[in-house]
Order: sequence, then C-alpha cells, then structure tokens
Amino acid sequence: MIDIDFNKEGTGLVPAVIQDATTHKVLMLGYMNKEAVEKTLSSKKVTFYSRSKERLWTKGETSGNFLELVSLKKDCDNDSLLIQAHPKGPTCHTGTDTCWQEENTSTFGFLSELENIISDRIQNKEDQKSYVSSLYQKGIHKVAQKVGEEAVEVVIEAMRDRDDLFLEESADLLFHYLFLLQCKGFSLEDVSKILVKRNRK
Repeated sequence: MIDIDFNKEGTGLVPAVIQDATTHKVLMLGYMNKEAVEKTLSSKKVTFYSRSKERLWTKGETSGNFLELVSLKKDCDNDSLLIQAHPKGPTCHTGTDTCWQEENTSTFGFLSELENIISDRIQNKEDQKSYVSSLYQKGIHKVAQKVGEEAVEVVIEAMRDRDDLFLEESADLLFHYLFLLQCKGFSLEDVSKILVKRNRK
C-alpha cells in the first residue's frame, strides 16, 4: 500500500490528478480515500470517493469509459496523487475527452507546430511562395524521392565522424518525412498510435 497522509486536511481524502499515460494530457481531478486507492490498485481501474454520493465510485461503472491504471505516484508532501491511466472513451461526463474540454491528442512540441506550418503551406499552395508549396505542386513522388535522398544522406553521415552534419541531415530527413505524412493525409499522431499499440502487445 502506498504511504499517503489521508488525514492531513482532516477529511480522509486526497486529490488525485488523472493523466493520460500516452498523451500526458490531464484528464480530470478526483478525490480518493484509502479504500479508493486500494480498489484502484487491486482492480486496475481508477476508483474515487464520490463526495456527493458518499461512496466509492469507479470511473466508467455506468458509462463503460473506464480509466485503466498504469501508475500511481504520491507527491513530495504525501498528500496528493498523480495517476497515469489509459482512458477507454471520453473522460468527462459531458462527453469530452477531458474535463477542460480539450481533445486528448499527443503533442510533440515544436514538431507539432512544424506539422501545422507544413499543412498550412500545402493548403494554401497557390498563395504562397515557399519550398513546401513548390515541392508539393510537383507531386507526391517528388516528396517521397526527397525522403529517400535525405535517408541516404543520414546513413552516409552516420558512418563519418561529423556529428554536426549527421544531425543536420537528420533534421532534413525528419522535415521531409513530416511533409510526406501530410501529403498522405497522416500525422505523427497516427504513427505514434501504431507504436503504442505494438508496445502493449
């Protein structure tokens, strides 16, 4: 049993932040007592103490939208929890992915921003004079060819001792791969889902 100070606030409850284990999006905030933590650990389904119903409540017990436990950690003061889970369906009772009306999708930092830039330049190809726009208008075979060329450059530089050139070529390859994904109507999120699925097997 994890060592939590349930009586620090005199309520027998501690706040529990629920985070998607894959996307790291915060899904909801609930409260747990000792029994809720024990049931969560034993059932592997996130269970709270409902202050309104005054009983244990397993998320998804009526909707089927369970939160499958991945990990449970206490904070430095032993009075709150961070729980990572895999959501089975929307988390919020309103039907949204999170209780903050956000889409529960992965973010890849600047790479996500770069995807948006590439997408914008493809969609507005007639109005922009950019590398992306001009290459896109030459057809997907040209974009795919560039990915192949950049992949060869990465392999060549990997065999040499110039790490700076290896990283430069790696950046070129990644850029053109993101470009090719957009041309095919896909994104990093689609590739990530496949890797996550493989990892769970």
